[in-house]
Amino acid sequence: MRLLALETATLAGGAALLDDGRLVGESRLNISLTHSERLMAVVDRLLQDCAWEITTLGGLAVSIGPGSFTGLRVGVATVKGLALALEVPVAPVPTLDALAATLPFADAPVCPLLDARKNEVYCSFYRWTGTAMERLWDYLALLPAAAAARLDAPVIVLGDGVATCRPYLARLGEGLRAADPVHALPSPAAVGALGHAILAAGDGIAAERLAPLYLRPSEAELRARHA
Repeated sequence: MRLLALETATLAGGAALLDDGRLVGESRLNISLTHSERLMAVVDRLLQDCAWEITTLGGLAVSIGPGSFTGLRVGVATVKGLALALEVPVAPVPTLDALAATLPFADAPVCPLLDARKNEVYCSFYRWTGTAMERLWDYLALLPAAAAARLDAPVIVLGDGVATCRPYLARLGEGLRAADPVHALPSPAAVGALGHAILAAGDGIAAERLAPLYLRPSEAELRARHA
């Protein structure tokens, strides 16, 4: 099955193409352009570079959050439109799962930390089972001090929220390991790999059921509540 995966939950978004789980091509950008300005151009270029017709896609995968509210809306709306037009299933992939999946075979628990702004981080907690990352916590939005307080050594942390949490993680000493900065943000390829597994298991969903995973209300929702 040919699969297109999109990651728009963070600034460094992009697209990936997989064929029966094998990565064929990936495009990632970490620049301050909105996903609405570049996403379909990235997809079109990637399809051209890989000599694929969009009509040959058998499924879609998308990072559903938590993450940037605007980025998530763009990614989900794009995938919904494509899925309806192509009549293919969608694999919704939580962003923190995709980030943790970039560290397979980890010999210690893994805690992805994503900058949630408003002095918070998005986080969860995983262990490598020998075949996949098993999630042990809910998806959380916490103050950096509260996120760090939940962790014990040994632990591996990764993500663009590590810097915010580092002062509170110091108590873990040498039991704390921070992954290389290349793992600071989830990749479209990781979204694709997890999405392929979802679709292969028959757990894909129809476009109408696709929705972002938000852990807190957006600014617009907060303003509406206080209007």
